[in-house]
Amino acid sequence: MNQKKQLRTDLKGLLFILPSLSGFLLFVVVPVVFSLVISFCQWDYTQGLPGISFNGGINYINIWSDDWFVKSFTNTILFSLGFVPTTIVTALFISILLDRYVYNKRICQLFFFMPYISNVVAVSIVWVVMLSSSGPISSMLRALGVSEPPKWLGNTSTALPSVILMSVWLNIGYVIMIYTAALQNVSQDLYEAADLDGANGWQQLLHVTLPTLRPTTFFLVITTIINSFKVFGQINIMTQGGPGNATSVLVHYIYKSAFTFYDMGYASAMSWILFIVLFAITIIQMRGQRERESL
Repeated sequence: MNQKKQLRTDLKGLLFILPSLSGFLLFVVVPVVFSLVISFCQWDYTQGLPGISFNGGINYINIWSDDWFVKSFTNTILFSLGFVPTTIVTALFISILLDRYVYNKRICQLFFFMPYISNVVAVSIVWVVMLSSSGPISSMLRALGVSEPPKWLGNTSTALPSVILMSVWLNIGYVIMIYTAALQNVSQDLYEAADLDGANGWQQLLHVTLPTLRPTTFFLVITTIINSFKVFGQINIMTQGGPGNATSVLVHYIYKSAFTFYDMGYASAMSWILFIVLFAITIIQMRGQRERESL
């Protein structure tokens, strides 16, 4: 009787999660498995499923001789190297200022958070106008005496830094929110003990605040790296990968390969390489975090 009762309870539970589980299997698991299969094929999806032809994984070999892929992969790494440290360090600095020196910090947090919840297309268009040759930034530089302001999005040397700057502004509000919440949980007893030991503000930051925020920083670094590797919206709106391929990043090139060149198999192979890179970065970060915690 107890077994039958438990079975009925389990079946009821399964029925409750069945709609969500079905959606997960249909819209997540099946596409992921299908993308892995077609990454070993050549497929112009405009020809339908009969157009799939197995090519023995030649996609994974040809990728590394593709100059556009190499450039896009390099730009993705450069974007991440510029975006992640700038976002984390700036957000931590602002969070500490908000926590210690700002009155009515909730309102300030809201102002910083507003860009993060804004539509990336609308924000990107605003930044295109701001960075145009007749926009407010160039006009301000001319007023300050700069005769030839940079062509921010039209120059190969300034286009990627401009997109990085916009992306930092767009995403920093989320990081500030997380850091500010974490700072609320730092015990004041630690600061009082450090103050009694004669530690100044800088020493308290280095030996109390930063070590306490280490788990939060680890989480934010991982999520920010993942976000930097899948950047797409602002690239597609602001530069479309140009000028030339100066701002072509991996996700944008995957999109072009799939929906402009109709080579879904090649695009899937690049997607799996991106997954492997992000997985490897996450594993390395997790191992490093465990080693630091064990010290």
